[in-house]
This record gives sequence, structure tokens and C-alpha cells, in this order.
Amino acid sequence: MTKIWRETGFVENDPWVIETDEVKATETQKLLLGLDALIAKAEESNDVGLGVVIKPADDVTRLQPYLDRLDIVAVAFPAFSDGRAFSHASLLRQRLGYAKELRAVGDVLIDQVPLMLRVGIDSFAVTNETALKRLSENRLPGIQRYYQPTARHAEGGQTYSWRRLPAKSA
Repeated sequence: MTKIWRETGFVENDPWVIETDEVKATETQKLLLGLDALIAKAEESNDVGLGVVIKPADDVTRLQPYLDRLDIVAVAFPAFSDGRAFSHASLLRQRLGYAKELRAVGDVLIDQVPLMLRVGIDSFAVTNETALKRLSENRLPGIQRYYQPTARHAEGGQTYSWRRLPAKSA
């Protein structure tokens, strides 16, 4: 079973759904469309409040003209070893200026959640049993130092500049 988690806890009655052969949207739910379907819908209508799923091979910059019409962008993590959605999230937040909900879907594991938060992902569609248990206990793994700047600053105002200390002369 999929549960939606945010830093404030689990979300009840989330309206967004990705349709599959097994899952169909009800009349009270909203569809997360694929990139091509979203662009087609946006081109033929003036609808707002749309949602899209960005798959790893998608060009996220194609969303730029439609970002003001989106309520949610879901970035897909199809497997633990596929991290392209980290880049998609970072591009959306830092270069394209997307400020609304950014959701991780797919293979969301507890060890990756802090890193996903750092790139600007703020909601998570979680199915992994261990992740669900740890999130319900509010137990996120900690990461003390980061090598790169991201959409979200390190806790306590820490930045990545600690690694750029000037060399001491001998």
C-alpha cells in the first residue's frame, strides 16, 4: 500500500493518482499525467491545477512553459540505482524556479529520503515497509556534511564550504 509522507507526517486523502492497469482514478482523485500527455492537455486547454510524472528519460525543461499551471510534479525513481530524478528535482527547484509540491514516486527508500529532501522534494509516495516503519517513528537517517550545494541548506546553517578551507602553509 502506498502512503504519502511529508515532513509533517503522513497525508490522509491525497487526491493525486498515477493510473495503471491495476489502479484507476476515482471521480474524487486527480490524475498525474505523463509529460507528453500533460503538454498535449496544456496546449489544448487553459486548465490549471494539473499534475505530471517525470520519468528518468524525460526532458524536464519541456515543463517550463507550463510550470505556473501545475500543482504537483512527481519525479519517478524506478529503481534504487537510478538517480536521474535527483537531477530533475534539482533542475525544477534551482533553475526553473518551481515552488509547488515536488513528489518522489517509485522506489523510495529510507536511506535516500534525506538526500531527496536536500534537492527540494517535499512529499514522498512510499511503499517500502522499512521506510514506512521508520517514517512513522520519525526516524530519518542523518547526514552531517554535504559536498554540494542544493535547493535546501544543511541543518544548522551548515554549508558545503567546510571542504574549501584554505591550505595551511608549512
